[in-house]
Amino acid sequence: MRVESHLVSLSWIPSESVSGWLRRGFDVGLAHYDVPPLDRLPSLDAVQQLRADDRFRFANVLKAWAEFDDDGTPTAWGYGEDSGVVMGSTTVRVASVGATFGGYSLPTLQQEPVVEPGIVHFTQTVGGRTGVPLPRPVPHAPFVMWQAPIVWTTLALTLRSDGSADIAMPGASAFPRHWVYGPDGTLSLKSGLTDQEGWMAHSFGPRTPWGDQDSEAVVAEAESAVERQVSGGIMRVGHTPEIRRLPAGTVVTRQGEVGEAIYLVLDGVLTVEHDGKQLAQVGPGAVLGERAVLEGGRRTATLLALTPVRLAVARSDELDLEKLRAVAELHHREDTPSGAAAAPVAE
Repeated sequence: MRVESHLVSLSWIPSESVSGWLRRGFDVGLAHYDVPPLDRLPSLDAVQQLRADDRFRFANVLKAWAEFDDDGTPTAWGYGEDSGVVMGSTTVRVASVGATFGGYSLPTLQQEPVVEPGIVHFTQTVGGRTGVPLPRPVPHAPFVMWQAPIVWTTLALTLRSDGSADIAMPGASAFPRHWVYGPDGTLSLKSGLTDQEGWMAHSFGPRTPWGDQDSEAVVAEAESAVERQVSGGIMRVGHTPEIRRLPAGTVVTRQGEVGEAIYLVLDGVLTVEHDGKQLAQVGPGAVLGERAVLEGGRRTATLLALTPVRLAVARSDELDLEKLRAVAELHHREDTPSGAAAAPVAE
């Protein structure tokens, strides 16, 4: 039996992920933010179209195959010919003059597949840097860098003799945002935390996979489609929501307290707890706090920041209440064990 599968990561720069002096360069046109990629990749050909439309900085395309005999023993395996990096570009504008610079890709790193009974594991790292220089001081020799920091993702694909496949992103640069699409094209995973300052200070030379040092990725499951619709209302063009930056360990909401704010997670990972029990971990794109707004004004769960977080804050009168009710119902179903009585455990 032959099993083939793939996964894709797209790396892009959201407007809210850039801060400090680097943001000023973006705001005057020396670099550009990216429109969020698609919620679903209809095919691998869509990666090339998104590249042509300047919708991402780079893509990691991991394709692999394995053949198994009748008892599930792997007999042959390999990476697909199309596996590798797809580099995007950076458009710079000064006044009415614009120029586009292609990215510089580094060699694709494909680890030797790990073969086990009924399973073959593949791991691939790709990345590079923008063609636009980024001069800055750094805490390591040579202490001043001219070239931009390195960006990368490390993807893992496991093929099984029953035809199934597992995906993961075990490593990634701390910047920009990385989205991972599964074999069916569905957005499945996201990098949960970006660290622009750490990326600029450390992501070069030996502190990259090409120097034998990967960086473990903080990964969160992708949010639901209805949450993406609500987040579009919170971050809509022409509207600037309040942004809160909170350190790890912050209690964002406490169960039983009165609360009127709705939160969109822009960056970081939080836990959702009810009666002292952790129900879930949530990351970028999650919409939280809707239950208190819709059902009496008291928080039904405690939100705790596991990492530093950035949250956009909204009020119910700024949003579509029907979509908020759909988010509340989705959270209610996810947090209620199968066959158990429903409990008010959303935020």
